[in-house]
Amino acid sequence: MMLPPSLEELITESHPVRIVNQVIDRINIDPLLKKFKGGGTSSYHPRLLLKVLVYGYLNNTYSSRKMEAAVKENIHFMWLAGMNKPDHNTINRFRSERLKDVLKTVFGQVVELLVEAGHLSLKEVFTDGTKIEAQANRYTFVWGNAIKTSKAKMEDQLKELWAYAERIAAEELKDEAPQSFAPVNARQVKDVIEKIDRVLEGKPISKKVKQKLQYAKKNWPASMDRYQQHEKLLGKRNSYSKTDTDATFMRMKEDHMRNGQLKPAYNVQLSSHNQYIVHYSLHQNPTDTTTLKKHIDSFNALYKQYPQVIVADAGYGSEENYQLLANRNIEGYIKHNQFDRAQRSKNLDAFKSDNFVYDKQRNVIICPSGKPMKSIGETYRTTANGFKQKMIKYQATKCSGCPLREQCHQQKGNRIVSINHRLRKLKQQADERLKSERGVVYRKRRPADVEPIFGNIKHNKNFKRFMLRGLDKVEIETGLLALAHNLAKWVA
Repeated sequence: MMLPPSLEELITESHPVRIVNQVIDRINIDPLLKKFKGGGTSSYHPRLLLKVLVYGYLNNTYSSRKMEAAVKENIHFMWLAGMNKPDHNTINRFRSERLKDVLKTVFGQVVELLVEAGHLSLKEVFTDGTKIEAQANRYTFVWGNAIKTSKAKMEDQLKELWAYAERIAAEELKDEAPQSFAPVNARQVKDVIEKIDRVLEGKPISKKVKQKLQYAKKNWPASMDRYQQHEKLLGKRNSYSKTDTDATFMRMKEDHMRNGQLKPAYNVQLSSHNQYIVHYSLHQNPTDTTTLKKHIDSFNALYKQYPQVIVADAGYGSEENYQLLANRNIEGYIKHNQFDRAQRSKNLDAFKSDNFVYDKQRNVIICPSGKPMKSIGETYRTTANGFKQKMIKYQATKCSGCPLREQCHQQKGNRIVSINHRLRKLKQQADERLKSERGVVYRKRRPADVEPIFGNIKHNKNFKRFMLRGLDKVEIETGLLALAHNLAKWVA
């Protein structure tokens, strides 16, 4: 060791750290450089810190403190960092603040390099979702339904107090305008309580009412103010965690207590090709159905094009999503919720309204006994994403005396069914695509393409819980995971 070896000769030519170094050197990081104002004391170059972070996630090192130790002790990190030694605060601040709104562009450039190398295509993608637990307390939660119940109880108790005041001071309140008891904010609650207090002032009232009024005066305005803050944070969700307000409680497969408990989590959506991650997006809603629009629109924003083909499972099969893909000129191979059942079953359920024959010329539905059911009106429904669904109601003319009556339905009188004709047509088109020769190939490829990625992230990389809090920071972590996955596969 009189002439000690250099780090360069200690690292093999095919080691993953060299691929990370080469790829990050090739991409344009101008959007990241713009986040640094310049001046002040000396600092670490953004490209250096990005390399350390990406290699850390590739090497299953997610903690900034462990990365700090690695750049001092691990020859691969030391070589990559050029013997620089950024501390954990520098690494974490760079990850949490500097990479915001920038990392997805970096990820997109790496994907385009993979496209150029012929490893993947942006034209056809396989999409699926998984839930990853948030870095939040599992037992500090806020539920939207609980807030609605509490507000309803407050409204009922205000009504009771006002009714009591009317009985005690009937003469004084005979010319009073009707009082509203559906308070919207803390000020309104306070005004109603003060009004009741003025009416009852000096009157002989029961001790119980007096105590309730004092309690209401002291607590209800503050409670209403708190409910408003909760509702603002909830938005369209039904729950959130107090320690990470962006996280929603979701039922997950990985359950530490093994009792089906809900845990704060994020819904991670991935699109893949040849087991490379092509695109990712983060969502706060637990169901995959409502995530597709945002996912493919962000794909278009990143690559300036939509995929030509999307293959997904039945979790995405809805009228809204089928219509969305048609509007975007995307060929969708997406099952609906009855597809697998219909494939397994040789005989259709003749009494299920979805299987009733539609006579378009007469605008009637043919019931199982062969008689026409006439249209009696329309109903409309709006989904969580604002999509409008139109349902046509049809009623049978004479169910009494029909030999199939008992098997057909349990409704009183003649049977009424609601039919969504547009959804029927879209399902039929989906069936034709899925059963085609090309559709069968895609259906077989999908679980072998996108699902192994989740297995790799959660089990091989042991990433089952985010390190950071908040939707923006969690999205950065997802991007680092996606980058690390793609580079590791590129090396392999």
